Amino acid sequence: MIVDILLVLGGLALLVLGGDLLVKGAVNLALRLGITPLVVGLTVVAFGTSAPELLVSLSAALGGSSGIALGNVVGSNIANVLVILGFTSLVAVVTTKGHDLRESWAMMMGASVLLISLATTGRIGMWGGIVLLLALVAVLWRQLSTGRVDDDDIEGAEPGARGLRIAMWLGGGLIALPLGANLLVNGATQIAQEFGISDTVIGLTLVAIGTSLPELAASVAAALKGRADMALGNVVGSNIFNILAILGITSVVTPLQIPPEMLRLDLWVMLGTSALLAPFLFKGIALTRRVGAMLLAGYAAYVWVLL
Repeated sequence: MIVDILLVLGGLALLVLGGDLLVKGAVNLALRLGITPLVVGLTVVAFGTSAPELLVSLSAALGGSSGIALGNVVGSNIANVLVILGFTSLVAVVTTKGHDLRESWAMMMGASVLLISLATTGRIGMWGGIVLLLALVAVLWRQLSTGRVDDDDIEGAEPGARGLRIAMWLGGGLIALPLGANLLVNGATQIAQEFGISDTVIGLTLVAIGTSLPELAASVAAALKGRADMALGNVVGSNIFNILAILGITSVVTPLQIPPEMLRLDLWVMLGTSALLAPFLFKGIALTRRVGAMLLAGYAAYVWVLL
């Protein structure tokens, strides 16, 4: 048991480190090659911050643990709203005025509904994955045609970074991520089996929180720097990418079996937590510390129901 716990902790540490290194290296490489900040922000950064979830889901699915693969994404989306925004709101008030994310929120809801529709068949295979990836292309096209990202909004950008440093960042990230994913999945699976807990519950909680640590750290850091509003964009963008890209890629590589319990509860909790953001985004209501405490309490209640 001690060894399994160490595997999980070591895997989490490598995922956090690897995700940070990969994003920093990819962003600076893109800027060095003259790729526009917009393209960097919407593609390289989005993919890099979700790399832990992608590696974990692929590793779990290829290992026959569809519950962890799907639970990782669904659980991460739930945790993004309830835990990341909850903690961020405790650190600093998250304002929504002046940050129009209504269209992005609608895309997030659409992606969630699409996932639930595909899941009702009991299995998401290659064609379902292709549908998700086509939806991702449509979202990226829309964002590229209407959005704008400033240089100051690109996490990890260091104009003038030398080639050797960029190569070290990229290499370190590419080594740490798969290694961390493998350690985390193996350790979490063993713990689940020893305690008689299903792979799905482990994926929805421990693995989901673990792979969301980079986003949590980034959001809290932004709040401490007076940019708490960035957490909203991080959460909405991450949730869209998790569903369309991660599950799309994973199900194209190997079919995902849908655990029945996930159709009864977890997918609907994911949809409901996403819908919770509507009044804040459409009415311009700030996420105060009181709201943050309520979000965290909601997540605690959800985990209690799972266990």
